Amino acid sequence: MQGLPIAGERLFGTDGVRGLANIELTADLALALGRAAGSLVSIGPALVGRDTRRSGEMLSLALQAGFHSVGIDTVDVGVLTAGGISHLTATGSATIGAVVSASHNPAADNGIKFLTDDGTKLSDDGESAIEAKVRAVGSGGRYPVGEGVGTRFPLESALDDYVDYLASVATYTYRGLGLVLDCANGAAYRAAPALFRKLRADVTEMATEPDGTNINLECGSTHPEFLVAQAEGRIGLAFDGDADRLIAVDEDGEVVDGDGVMAIVARHWKSQGKLKNDLVVSTVMANLGFRQAMDEIGVQVIETQVGDRYVLEAMRQHKAVLGGEQSGHVIFLDKGRTGDGLLTGVRLLDVVAGTGRELRDLRREAMTRFPQVLVNVEVADRGGFERNRQVREAITEAEEGLGEKGRVLVRASGTEPVVRVMVEAALQEDARRYADEIARVIADVGR
Repeated sequence: MQGLPIAGERLFGTDGVRGLANIELTADLALALGRAAGSLVSIGPALVGRDTRRSGEMLSLALQAGFHSVGIDTVDVGVLTAGGISHLTATGSATIGAVVSASHNPAADNGIKFLTDDGTKLSDDGESAIEAKVRAVGSGGRYPVGEGVGTRFPLESALDDYVDYLASVATYTYRGLGLVLDCANGAAYRAAPALFRKLRADVTEMATEPDGTNINLECGSTHPEFLVAQAEGRIGLAFDGDADRLIAVDEDGEVVDGDGVMAIVARHWKSQGKLKNDLVVSTVMANLGFRQAMDEIGVQVIETQVGDRYVLEAMRQHKAVLGGEQSGHVIFLDKGRTGDGLLTGVRLLDVVAGTGRELRDLRREAMTRFPQVLVNVEVADRGGFERNRQVREAITEAEEGLGEKGRVLVRASGTEPVVRVMVEAALQEDARRYADEIARVIADVGR
């Protein structure tokens, strides 16, 4: 069947199944994934939503056809954010959820990730079970007929239900607060303006005209410079394609990433006695300044590998209520089970409204960032670079040069054919020099 994975290659990455739509992630593969996932649940329905990519409808309908073929009905919420799909999966009658999106990737890519009935991402074991079913082509299974075949039920109220829920989470209204929203021409293009207008903010919206091919195109959370140029003394909120990320911009045009958002919220909650167990969960990518800031206010930082599923696992293990990633995935476990950029925006603006202070003041107080340089090196093979002698020597040289005043992190991306080189240092020029040298060595080795 076209699009099925070849032997030895794992189908699922760090955030579901992703690939170039209609080449790597085909309608055939989406159908097979729906059949496989549906065969592992005894009853439905499955709740399915997508972002604005041109390939999204094709893949969503194929995925739903797979569910239907094994007798599982689907609830189709149409274009909706990942956080909204997670929320409606958890609060409705769905036994499984699915998000058709490649998040921050370019428009030609797409992806499928599955959710449990409580709205969390499927575990590695759960994904492996689906993958085993996909690979077992022609090995039988259930084939209902007549009224046993599943069918599709559109949920017309999905957007309103989700927006109403998020508005109920807000402690304050944001009357008089000037906001600029960059919706990345993605899943948030209707939900974000509706939410923040409902909360009485003065909203200017950008990148809210999706055409199927312009999602994340020089806009959204991966291009904060677009929002910086437009904010002009107001607070900016930028989302990615499925809006599971938020990157903010303060009134001075300074970027507030996931580290900054968590530092602001953690400091505020700590002062109010609301930060459960006085800890937050972050990843190895967190800025050294974030760790130092949390240490100064007596907040423990639990560190995980990159990936919001690992953040969630650690949050549950340590009974934390706040966790996230520098990239803008932030999880508020009291109100959500996955990264939700709109919920993150509400929680950040609640601090602004509750303290009566400007975001720029909160940012300055919350943490001081170490200069950080991130270089993405395109490679043919993401595996094995860490065992290369030349690469190890370049990393060791940088670590010895930085000492305790910086750090080096080199890792393969879980979603793209790149190796990411991150260097932090007290001086920007040192971070740049070491990052560029390591990246050069990796590029030479990868040729």
